[in-house]
Amino acid sequence: MAKCTKKVGIVGKYGTRYGASLRKMVKKIEISQHAKYTCSFCEREREAETQAEREAGSMQGAQCGT
Repeated sequence: MAKCTKKVGIVGKYGTRYGASLRKMVKKIEISQHAKYTCSFCEREREAETQAEREAGSMQGAQCGT
């Protein structure tokens, strides 16, 4: 598993590769991808796989399976 750093956060796994601007854009995307959301059926928090799945409502709650 890649080691993340305090300063760059989740994109620390890329090291010095790809340039600062691209890593900043990826950081914004990856933070929104891994954000928690509340299941509309069982009201429990869950981590979403992708933003698209969260918006489509196809994610299933951990307890309810909906």
